[in-house]
Amino acid sequence: MTNPGPADGASGSTPPQIPPFDASKAHHAKPKLRPVRGFPAQMGEQQVLGLADARQISSKVVFTMPAAQLILPLMDGNRSVDEIVAQVGRGLTAPVLEQLIAQLDDAGLLFGPTFEAMLAVMRKEFDSSPVLPPASTAAFADSLVNQEFGEETTDEQRAEHGPRKLREAMDLWMSKALESAPNPSFDELPRAVVVPHIDYGRGWVNYANIWGRMRVVDRPDRVIILGTNHFGLGTGIAACDKGYQSPLGTCPVDDQVVAHMRKRLGDKVFENRYDHEREHSIELQVPWIQHCLGADDAGNFCKVVGILVHDPSVNNGESYDGKGVAIEPFVEAMKEILAEVPGKTLVVSSADLSHVGPAFGDQQKLAGDEAEAAAFRNRIFQHDREMLEFVRQNKPQDLVAAMAWQQNPTRWCSTGNIVATLGIVNPSKVDVLHYAAAMDPQGMGMVSSVSVAMV
Repeated sequence: MTNPGPADGASGSTPPQIPPFDASKAHHAKPKLRPVRGFPAQMGEQQVLGLADARQISSKVVFTMPAAQLILPLMDGNRSVDEIVAQVGRGLTAPVLEQLIAQLDDAGLLFGPTFEAMLAVMRKEFDSSPVLPPASTAAFADSLVNQEFGEETTDEQRAEHGPRKLREAMDLWMSKALESAPNPSFDELPRAVVVPHIDYGRGWVNYANIWGRMRVVDRPDRVIILGTNHFGLGTGIAACDKGYQSPLGTCPVDDQVVAHMRKRLGDKVFENRYDHEREHSIELQVPWIQHCLGADDAGNFCKVVGILVHDPSVNNGESYDGKGVAIEPFVEAMKEILAEVPGKTLVVSSADLSHVGPAFGDQQKLAGDEAEAAAFRNRIFQHDREMLEFVRQNKPQDLVAAMAWQQNPTRWCSTGNIVATLGIVNPSKVDVLHYAAAMDPQGMGMVSSVSVAMV
């Protein structure tokens, strides 16, 4: 096995210096790998394996040789360096493995003091502010400004023009999505909606189908956004006690709803609030809320509460480990809370549906006119239609049962927040307004989404 390559995204000729392997450190002597995300990368003419933090706590990346895939599963905290070397074989030596361990530790990808220090810093920064700064939405607004001003775009130009460019993009999308719609606006504020959380470039038509219809309705007093926990540590409901910022401004948290949640569900429901630090499924709704629902007479945007909901088909709605907040008590608590707090509430289910294709582990390719590829796509669409029919009929338990029995074959990622939304508002009518699936040009992955209104 050849020597793993440099760490932390090294692309120059001199790799960054990292602390060396230290056998006296317990987490080096018997390394335990944290959840990582692997991806192929190119360094010059060499194909390498990139390793990034699946929880997004560390921003560092380690690049190593693809053969390291044989090593990583053995880093479980129970094996020594010599035991891993002996088990892998294939020319692996202790010095090569020790270098990889040092790189992984420096990047915070091993359990141990380095990772714990990173986690402590992240949590301290998180708790130091009443609002979460923008991430995905700021990056998107910056990209729009970069397109207008070119390679020499300055930070000052991005800050000045980002809000305008983002509003222009949303207006264009809404105009396109609704230009032929027989009902381009809602008659009144829905009780709840389902919108995507896929990136705007692939999901704009379903964002626009909902938020474009919302521009003429009465402004709600608060928006409860139910998202998907993509990266966090939470095993159950993970609520946030902060507001959210976008390039358009700040939506403050609804302190009244937060206080009621603490009273009914305890501090446990906010224990994994840090999972919201880099969670896009909540943030991506904020600019739409600000642009389409507007501000009050004092210039304040709607108050929000962001909540991440786990998958009820995994453990029948209980938290994955039995220690977190389950979906049913959360739904019952929210129904009581929203009945008590004054004013109007809009519940937003920020949901994506199927995730299919080779990028998600499927062997069958998606792209092309071949019969097998077309049949594969059609099976996905049919499954989505069947599951969405349970949503349309307001049958959340049937949806959960079907997903559990079939073992979620197309990898719906947001069954939890859809089910919770149905439970909280118990709608009298569910309108599926638009369905779409977006595939990358290479046909490696396809993600489907939907726009739904509940009254």
